[in-house]
Amino acid sequence: MMCSWARVSRFLRVLVCRAPLCVAMQMSRTSATQRDGPHKDKVAIVTGSSQGIGLAIARRLAEDGAHVVVNSRKKVNVDRAVKELKAENLSVLGVVCNVGKEEDQQRLVTRALEWQGGIDYLISSVAVNPFVGNILDSTAEMWDKIFEVNVKSMFLMAKLSVPHMQKRGGGSIVFISSLTGYNPLPILKDEALTDFLMKANNVVRVGEPKDYGGVVSFLCSSDASYITGENIVAAGGAISRL
Repeated sequence: MMCSWARVSRFLRVLVCRAPLCVAMQMSRTSATQRDGPHKDKVAIVTGSSQGIGLAIARRLAEDGAHVVVNSRKKVNVDRAVKELKAENLSVLGVVCNVGKEEDQQRLVTRALEWQGGIDYLISSVAVNPFVGNILDSTAEMWDKIFEVNVKSMFLMAKLSVPHMQKRGGGSIVFISSLTGYNPLPILKDEALTDFLMKANNVVRVGEPKDYGGVVSFLCSSDASYITGENIVAAGGAISRL
């Protein structure tokens, strides 16, 4: 997919940040801005952004000057996130969206365009994991759900967003994934998993959502304009190569 996207425009560049993994496609860009920060008045869509890592990324981009569209499948979660961010005087719009559905993907992009007239950044943070256990016990329905949300929706959201980025002179696309693509973890829960990660990585704490907002903000900024097609790992020193 990265190769095909790279042919879309000579301006396009692809970035990848791992653990969470972020694939960001960026194009050279210019635009009049008025807000303070490295993302002055840029427009960002952050999927899966009502809580956790997605919310932390949305907050950081907004703090750095962007207008951010946050979304989730459930209205109550969207409303809570929007209220929280607006209380911090950040520019956000909430949209209820199931990114596994193409009609919802289109509505998400349309609302961003209606709100701010363009799109500069797409951060795909949404993912599902309907099953933990022996892979032989998984079902076709589980595989379908994972593919629809974790894989297909990322491509389709990028396909919808890139033309609008090109109209504005360029943009960035960041895909969030997991360190487990490099280093599968044992099936542990809660405190047992935390203890395992800390001992395995020899660190004093596990990662927090806010640890990733800065990484994504950097990758979307002009400071990262010469980074493309890379895996950027924020994992506290965990093994992160195949």
